[in-house]
Amino acid sequence: MIENFFEVHHECSGSLARTGVIHLAHGDVQTPVFMPVGTKGTVKAVSKDDLDEIGFEIILANTYHMYLRPGADIVNEAGGLHGFTKWNKNFLTDSGGFQVFSLSNLRKIRSGGIEFRSDIDGSKHFFTPENVVQTQALLNSDIQMQLDVCTGFGVDRAEAERALKITSDWALRAINEWKIQREKGYKGILFPIVQGNFFDDLRKESAEFVSALDTPGLAIGGLSVGEPADVFAEKLRHTVQFVTRSKPRYVMGIGTPEYILEAVADGIDMFDCVQPTRIARHGLYFSRHGMVSIKQKRFERDFGPLDPECNCKVCRTYSRAYLRHIFREQEILSSMLASYHNLYFLRNMMLEIRDAINNDRFEEYRKSFLEKFHSGNI
Repeated sequence: MIENFFEVHHECSGSLARTGVIHLAHGDVQTPVFMPVGTKGTVKAVSKDDLDEIGFEIILANTYHMYLRPGADIVNEAGGLHGFTKWNKNFLTDSGGFQVFSLSNLRKIRSGGIEFRSDIDGSKHFFTPENVVQTQALLNSDIQMQLDVCTGFGVDRAEAERALKITSDWALRAINEWKIQREKGYKGILFPIVQGNFFDDLRKESAEFVSALDTPGLAIGGLSVGEPADVFAEKLRHTVQFVTRSKPRYVMGIGTPEYILEAVADGIDMFDCVQPTRIARHGLYFSRHGMVSIKQKRFERDFGPLDPECNCKVCRTYSRAYLRHIFREQEILSSMLASYHNLYFLRNMMLEIRDAINNDRFEEYRKSFLEKFHSGNI
């Protein structure tokens, strides 16, 4: 275990919610933290300067996509992801396991690794726990994820057991390779992943196994894969009972206020999602009073700010009428402004969450936030 990697600052009275800090090679990360997703080395429609201006300390990139294009060797030659993108804060890279999971007709999972065809040109490739660690070391990830086998909502127990067995074996192999890379000078850290699908005993088994591994942090996987929101909440609450609180805990693929607040209430420290920028490209904005679809005709002559309670530069500068106009005209600026606002909204929410936790009023904040967010009074 790497010493002093994670510090808990405050545990909220009457809740599992907590604040803390993760010490990484490219700066400290305050938790709980939402991490924007820059799948191909860029957060869509948002520059690195905007991300810095908003205040993010860590973003994501995807191993599968960076491996295929431009290639980990090219990124490494440029100085890793930081040199290649010029984002000088932290990067977390996922292993590519979820992307390969999504390509069900293009891959075969074996005990040794995953054979798959590129979705770009059909070329054949083979991911192993070891070469995925090596690839992420070439990318110089500050946090890298093990290669795992993700299963969707509704699979049978036999498939879930097989996926868990492979994921657990791969965690051990990944950790061995990560330690070799550390000896060679790589400064990033590795998170293994809890799986087990939606079977309580399998999730318990996996959580206890992963918690005991010699890694600085861990991820809780196998959620947000198509299940209803109440099932997500139930299985997350079940899983965290068996996950150590001494390490930072990361739930992958959540990015709405409801899911984030649920995760924080369960003691989760890290989460990410493409949704804030994806919905932005469809003209959907977060606001204090719920989601705003800017395409609506009622905004045609509305010259007020998108969200009067938001202090981001979009809300300070532009009217709803203008934002509606550039969306309808399919201007690139529409995606840029909506993405900036949505990321600012979540970043600001995280600041408020941390303040609420530190003042032992997280549940009060959560209730108040959701009541207003679900009011629909925009």
